[in-house]
Amino acid sequence: MPPTVIDARSSTATPASRLAWLDALRGLGAVAVLLEHLLPWFMPALRPYWFNLGMYGVLVFFLVSGYIIPVSLEGRGDVRAFWISRIFRLYPIYLLVAASVLLMAFWTPVREQVPRDLSAVSAHVTMLLDVVHLGGLADTMWTLSYEMVFYLLVTALFVRGLHHRSGTFAVGFGAVAVVAGLVLSAPLLKGPWPAYVSGVLFLVGMVCLISGRFRTAAAYVLGGMSVVLLIFGSFVPWLGAAILAVMFIGTAVRRWEQGTGGLWPVAVATVLVALAPVWSGQAGWWWVQPGVWFTTMALAGATFAGAMALRRRRLPGFLVRLGLISYSLYLLHHPLLRLANSLLGDVRSMQPVVQVSLSAGFVAVVIGLSLLTHRYVELPMQRLGRRVAHWPSVGDSALSAPSAGVSPDKSSSFSLPTG
Repeated sequence: MPPTVIDARSSTATPASRLAWLDALRGLGAVAVLLEHLLPWFMPALRPYWFNLGMYGVLVFFLVSGYIIPVSLEGRGDVRAFWISRIFRLYPIYLLVAASVLLMAFWTPVREQVPRDLSAVSAHVTMLLDVVHLGGLADTMWTLSYEMVFYLLVTALFVRGLHHRSGTFAVGFGAVAVVAGLVLSAPLLKGPWPAYVSGVLFLVGMVCLISGRFRTAAAYVLGGMSVVLLIFGSFVPWLGAAILAVMFIGTAVRRWEQGTGGLWPVAVATVLVALAPVWSGQAGWWWVQPGVWFTTMALAGATFAGAMALRRRRLPGFLVRLGLISYSLYLLHHPLLRLANSLLGDVRSMQPVVQVSLSAGFVAVVIGLSLLTHRYVELPMQRLGRRVAHWPSVGDSALSAPSAGVSPDKSSSFSLPTG
C-alpha cells in the first residue's frame, strides 16, 4: 500500500498542499536534530562524524525561513499583523517548554549555561539568547536567537524599502562571517548588560511596531540592534553572520524563482559561508573542520534544492506531518532527553536490542507529545493571533513598503520558525 501523499499538482490544491515541500523539509530537519541529540546518549555507534546531523537540520531550517519569512511580510504588507502572527506562533510552546524545564529542575538540574539572575529572564523574553552570549533553558533555543535577528532585520529592510536586495545581504553577511572569523575570537560586548539593554529596547520596540506609534524608528532601532548583537555579542561571531547569510541565501533563491533576482549572489555567499571557519580562531570543533563543514553545507543545500525541484510532485504524508509539528518536536525533545537520561541511566552500556527499543520508545513519546502540543497549544494560539491581528490598531494603519504592490500571499500562514 503506497504511503499517504499530498498532491501539489491538483487543481484544487490548497495553499498548504502547494507548500507541502517546505513542511517536508522541516520534517527532515527536525528528525536530523533529534537524532543528533539522541544518538550520543542512546546509540553512539550510529552517530555519523563525516557530517553533522544537527547542523545539517539547522541549516535546512534556516534556508526554509529565509525562503518564506520575507515573502510572508511582503505578502501581508503589514508590519503589525506580521509581528502579531510571529508572537503567537513563537511564544506559546516556547514558554511552555521553558516552564516545563523549570519544573523538571526537581529531577534534572537546569543547564549550567543559564545564568541565575535577571539577565537570563531578559534574554529568554527576547529570544536573543545566543547573541547576548547566554545559554537557554532548552539547548535548542539557541537557534531562535538567529530567527529573531532575521525577523527584526527583515522588518527594518521592509520599512526602508530595501527588502528586495536579498542577494546583496547574503553576500554581505557571508563576507562579514569571513572577517569576523579572522579578527574576533570572543564576544566584544561582554557581561549581562547586553541582555538588559536589548530586553528594554525589544519590549519598547515591539509596542511601537504593534501599536503603530513610532513604528519606523522602532524598526530601524531593532534592526540595527540585532545586527550589532549578532556581530559583537554572539558566542561565535563568524557563525552568527554565516547563519544570516544562509537565511538571505534562502530569500535570494525565492527572488530568483520569482524572476526578480539572479543566482550569482547565492553562489558567492555559499562560498563565503563555506570558507568562514577555515581561517577562524573559533573553529576547534569537529563539525567545523573543512571536510565536515563542507559536507554538511553541501547536504543541506542539496536537500533544499532537491525538495524545491520536486515541489510539484507527490510528497510522503508522514514527512509533511512531521513538518507541521516540527516546532514542538524541536523544542520538546532535548529537555525530555535529559529527563530520560536521568531516569534511565547510561543507556550506552546496555545491550543493543535495549538501546534500539528505548530509542524507538523515546521517539514515539516525543512525537506523541508534539502532536498534542501542536493541536492544543500551537494551533489554538495561532488562531487567536489571527483574530488579534484583525483588531484595530491605536496607532497608524498598516505600513507597506514603498515599492509594495504585492498582492496578499497566503503562504504567510505557513511560515514557521526553526525546528
